[in-house]
Amino acid sequence: MTDNIPLQPVRHKKRHDNKRRDGCCPWSRCCGGGDFRPRTVWLGHPEKREQRYPRNVINNQKYNFFTFLPGVLFNQFKYFFNLYFLLLACSQFVNELRLGALYTYWVPLGFVLIITIVREAVEEMRCFLRDKEVNSQIYSKLSTRGTVKVKSSGIQVGDLIIVEKTFFPDFYHKGSCFLRTDQLDGETDWKLRLPVACTQRLPTAAVSFIHDSFIMPLKEDGDPPVSESLSIENTLWASTVIASGTVVGVVIYTGKELRSVMNTSNPRHKIGLIDLEVNCLTKILFGALVVVSLVMVALQHFAGRWYLQIFRFLLLFSNIVPISLRVNLDMGKMVFSWMIKKDSKIPGTVVRASTIPEQLGRISYLLTDKTGTLTQNEMVFRRLHLGTVAYGMDSMDEVQSHVFSAYTQVFPGFPPPHDLQASRAPGASKVRKTISSRVHEAVKAIALVHNVTPVYESNGVTDQAEAEQHYEDTCRVYQASSPDEVSLVQWTESVGLTLVGRDQSSMQLRTPSGQILNFTILQAFPFTYESKRMGIIVRDESTGEITFYLKGADVVMAGIVQYNDWLEEECGNMAREGLRVLVVAKKSLTVEQYQDFEARYVQAKLSVHDRSLKVATVIESLEMEMELLCLTGVEDQLQADVRPTLEILRNAGIKVWMLTGDKLETATCTAKNAHLVTRNQDIHVFRPVTTRSEAHLELNAFRRKHDCALVISGDSLEVCLKYYEYEFMELACQCPAIVCCRCAPTQKAQIVRLLQERTGKLTCAVGDGGNDVSMIQEADCGVGVEGKEGKQASLAADFSITQFKHLGRLLMVHGRNSYKRSAALSQFVIHRSLCISTMQGHILSFFFSVPHRYSTIYTMFPVFSLVLDKDVKSEVAMLYPELYKDLLKGRPLSFKTFLIWVLISIYQGKRILWLFYPMVRNKLHSVSNSVELNINNFHFFFQGRPLSFKTFLIWVLISIYQGKRILWLFYPMVPELLSLACYIASLVFLHEFIEEIFLIVTSCYLMNLTHVNKWNPPSYSKLTS
Repeated sequence: MTDNIPLQPVRHKKRHDNKRRDGCCPWSRCCGGGDFRPRTVWLGHPEKREQRYPRNVINNQKYNFFTFLPGVLFNQFKYFFNLYFLLLACSQFVNELRLGALYTYWVPLGFVLIITIVREAVEEMRCFLRDKEVNSQIYSKLSTRGTVKVKSSGIQVGDLIIVEKTFFPDFYHKGSCFLRTDQLDGETDWKLRLPVACTQRLPTAAVSFIHDSFIMPLKEDGDPPVSESLSIENTLWASTVIASGTVVGVVIYTGKELRSVMNTSNPRHKIGLIDLEVNCLTKILFGALVVVSLVMVALQHFAGRWYLQIFRFLLLFSNIVPISLRVNLDMGKMVFSWMIKKDSKIPGTVVRASTIPEQLGRISYLLTDKTGTLTQNEMVFRRLHLGTVAYGMDSMDEVQSHVFSAYTQVFPGFPPPHDLQASRAPGASKVRKTISSRVHEAVKAIALVHNVTPVYESNGVTDQAEAEQHYEDTCRVYQASSPDEVSLVQWTESVGLTLVGRDQSSMQLRTPSGQILNFTILQAFPFTYESKRMGIIVRDESTGEITFYLKGADVVMAGIVQYNDWLEEECGNMAREGLRVLVVAKKSLTVEQYQDFEARYVQAKLSVHDRSLKVATVIESLEMEMELLCLTGVEDQLQADVRPTLEILRNAGIKVWMLTGDKLETATCTAKNAHLVTRNQDIHVFRPVTTRSEAHLELNAFRRKHDCALVISGDSLEVCLKYYEYEFMELACQCPAIVCCRCAPTQKAQIVRLLQERTGKLTCAVGDGGNDVSMIQEADCGVGVEGKEGKQASLAADFSITQFKHLGRLLMVHGRNSYKRSAALSQFVIHRSLCISTMQGHILSFFFSVPHRYSTIYTMFPVFSLVLDKDVKSEVAMLYPELYKDLLKGRPLSFKTFLIWVLISIYQGKRILWLFYPMVRNKLHSVSNSVELNINNFHFFFQGRPLSFKTFLIWVLISIYQGKRILWLFYPMVPELLSLACYIASLVFLHEFIEEIFLIVTSCYLMNLTHVNKWNPPSYSKLTS
């Protein structure tokens, strides 16, 4: 392009979308927000645009520079647990309420906030660096100065971008190409995209512009204007996969207006369920704190400024709600995340959300993508069945020999075999064909009935033109609208019959002997979801024979082919093996028969009313009494160990839903092949519904079935959720498995949200493509699989894995351990604080606070060592997934267990006081009779306090030691020894508090604690040995 080329504007109407698209700021339209208006795009001159559009940047961050600190603090203090400690610390600025140094309240709170802020900052920085890497990708931009390099973030509406390795050059000789949109909608079939026709006929210097979705080539003065409509077939989307070549495209949408971005939702701050439960328990403890304070004031008969006394007692017993609980939980989550990343049995696993590792231990519903997650998206031909004989992978050499013998008899000058001549004559009497001729006919039909196109590329040795002229095998690749069809054509090539050329009107096959068979494509009937079959009418140029080939699903082909007694049985057998079954048939036509059909077919296509129905009726007139040739079985290769992983999840009580954008038949076959649906389970295929009455009837039909897997399309799902949301979700939650096909990305997120709202259970979403991001972000736990579809899902997920099979260990081992450890840790911390509060409430009640930091220092190591607690080995947890099912009821941390621990804490606190009470009994009576109470009246407690707390420490340490189930012999003693070291070191400064009676009390407690925690052993106690 030279400097004097005139550049005209491109005008394109912005498409409306029900989803609101926000700009960079909600109060401005600088980023395309507000009303959607037609846009004028100047080719190569973005600065001439009439309105501003969003920048072409990807931003997955939750905060920006200005909202980070306010956002983090808001997310922390919007829960009662943290707000309580903030108010507690702020109260110390009031002199009447101050009970000690400010640092005793602000240091623990500041420590918690610093840990949270640092963790969020690290995650935001990692997200920023990932976004920066994507936004810094280099592209070539065409301008009046030539080709310049530009970053992805610098691309603007109106730029002319040169995309390498994108188009097939001169495909079909019209510049068309195939587009795969699996990153957007999960559909793995290739979609045909066409360039604007008039641009292919223009000279190099001609530039066109678009006005309201019409393209207008630049004409000379006096020439009439020419316009051409634009449609979705002329559009290339970002985040799609196309074939090799080079294309120059004009940028119409950028940034937040891209389809891939609109398919995703804004990342949200996820909070763990155990944090919500702890927050709820904190409210209960605070209620108990208020009751205790009121009781203490009531004992003084509400004398004096009793309202101020209430606040003082609230502060005095504030350690009933321990701030160390939050510190220990946050530190524990960091340890859990580190252990997941360091697990050598799940290499490459990344924890991107270190605040919710315990969520993995309570998953009830797993929603997974199909393509790239459960499957490798690599189709492999597995079986050819002819009725009386079947050929598997180990007998394909026999098929190859039959094909070779058939064509070596025909082309070197020998006449065709008698059975082939008889079968070619329309209306000829039936003759019994040999196996060789039947195999040849089946292979030939498979090689012809498809929409596959061979394309040749340069391989460095042979250029493209030479490769296409000589049909070089090393330069040929196949493209089609479905990977199934590619696998079939590749199989025919492997047995000797190769597709070497195709355009819109002809097709060429190469035989094992090197001969080229030319066929003219007279008509082609593409596959539709309504017909579930595709057909083609071809004429053999060497013989002039006209043949109608048809292939499709067995449910529709059974009524089309001639009567046989094996089709239904063999289709069922192959389907149970997880193979995608296609029935192939043919019908020979005379010239007169085809001409009659062609006339009726053309007339039907010209109809104004009921065109589709009339065209289908004409085609069905040919689809009668067709000759059944064979059955084909194609398998979509599963990821490694998908079947045992799904079995583990199913035994663990997790219900698996498969949400995919693929067609119904493909999704059903994958569900069977992956054993998502077990052999003894029926499958109910939800019929397509469009109205409320149809949905009502179909739901009633489904309600009468029990223990049945459900297969439903996205359109039918939308209708059911519109009219019968509650009824459908009630039935769906009772299903052992659900397969949702043709599911849009927004529908996936909607299903996750409905499951959370209707069931209240935790959900986990697994995917590997950009179309899974919304589902992953909406779920309680999002897991991204790094696969062939890129890292978009992996980067947006909470946890990233390299293979689906790693999900089993992630949930069964790390999820289970993280949840059980977090529950035990929180209860032990609460237990420790309640013990102190019980002692404090009985003796040191009035205006005197026993600092609980005393106990924290000496018990922090044993308590925190619970993050390494292990009741069973990881191998046992994987072998018995039923252990995971026990956690789904939330029993490790429930109101029942909380009440039990409260009672234990009160009992232990009283028992400790009971032992040292006789030492200070007389002084207690003298204090109780005093009229004026102050801190000096309690000087004698300096003798009892060390004793009571030494006893308390021994009690806590041994309780933790006996409560832990760490399977190593030496490790449980390490935190105990560290605590002992802290105690011995403190004696240097507190030697005056050493008392002989301490040894006697300690001995008594050691004897009494030998039987602690021996009651109520777990049901799986035998597995711990």
